[in-house]
Amino acid sequence: MENQNVKLVCLWVSPYSKRVQWALKLKGVDYEYIEEDIFNKSNLLLELNPVHKKVPVLVHGQKPIAESLIILEYIDETWRQCPLMPLHPYQRSHARFWADFGEQKLLQTAFAAMCSSGEYKEKTVKLAREAIEKIEEEIKGKKFFGGDNIGYLDLALGWISYWLPVFEEVGCMQIVDPLKCSAITAWKANFLSHPVIKDNLPPRDNMLVYFHSRRKTLYGAFNGLIQGLEK
Repeated sequence: MENQNVKLVCLWVSPYSKRVQWALKLKGVDYEYIEEDIFNKSNLLLELNPVHKKVPVLVHGQKPIAESLIILEYIDETWRQCPLMPLHPYQRSHARFWADFGEQKLLQTAFAAMCSSGEYKEKTVKLAREAIEKIEEEIKGKKFFGGDNIGYLDLALGWISYWLPVFEEVGCMQIVDPLKCSAITAWKANFLSHPVIKDNLPPRDNMLVYFHSRRKTLYGAFNGLIQGLEK
């Protein structure tokens, strides 16, 4: 049952999708990859995730699981090899807190900054810088957020190592100051050198083309967030 009919519906350039792929690869779980166009959503995606209608969706034994952070925990609880979450309840709650913080305070604001301009960009860049400085404190003195090995929080924040520099280039901005974020810089090198990670990254040049071409469309998608940050 554990290895029965594992499918992953995702988008090649999505950091949410990639973290799930990394988890499956780390666990050694075979799966069928199904590429999805989020701007022309398939009937399959709408059937599997009718509430949010977005990727990724993990299908295991014909049962769909949505939302990437929830999927990570499902994978960890279903396939016990190469544990991702800490064993202690406090440490688990701590990892969940920082995963949510990274999602709400950094990923969304950095993405909005890439897509916006003017005072909206200034505000979102400022918020993203404040968030990255807090994450810097969390990783200090550690090889990985999970200790000596890649864990749940490393996968949740793994997009910082590869996607965030692309966001910065496309948005003509700087969020990570290497002088202020030396611990994150060291973690990025450790994370990206791991065989599972470095062998499962989308081509950077293709990402730049994609985000440049989709910037206006993505701005529209994040306009509500940007307007909210203005207040």
